[in-house]
Amino acid sequence: MSSIYGSGPGDPSLPSAEPVAVPPAPVAPSATLLPPPAPAPRYAEYAGFWRRVLASILDTFLLIAAGVLVKGVMRTAAGISITPLWDTSSEATAVFTVVENLVALVVDWVYFAVLESSSRQATLGKMALGLVVTDLTGQRIGFGRATGRYFAKLLSILTLCIGFAMAGFTRRKQALHDMVANTLVLKV
Repeated sequence: MSSIYGSGPGDPSLPSAEPVAVPPAPVAPSATLLPPPAPAPRYAEYAGFWRRVLASILDTFLLIAAGVLVKGVMRTAAGISITPLWDTSSEATAVFTVVENLVALVVDWVYFAVLESSSRQATLGKMALGLVVTDLTGQRIGFGRATGRYFAKLLSILTLCIGFAMAGFTRRKQALHDMVANTLVLKV
């Protein structure tokens, strides 16, 4: 008995059923297909208190020199006397001094946050002394964490600078602002 579909699986009128190569389904990338992450950099040791102080002094001198130059240019452009920079005898000069100080704060913040979150992981003072700022696993920190670390220094200042001195006696040589931001300062 034959039908329009043939008589059955062995019917010679049907085309042979040869296996067809089906391309494999696309596979979503997984952790096993990606190269392993780079290992955390290993540094010799935590940066000591005095090395950090010296790096801070270098950064401070650099920022003061840049600040005097920028303030001089700003005052010259505004037609305000350059010397002395701290003279606030007129109302215009007093307002301008407030603006200068706000600009200085922004420049300081950007200097520290950008450089400490950069691929160098250090300000110029820290670079000169072979120091880097990392997270607790030795990885580079982001701009947000570097910003938090910068503004957390206010806590170190408000504790009569005891927050800075903590870097001399804590196990991982962390100052208060390092603890707040979960960062380390390490020697390379």
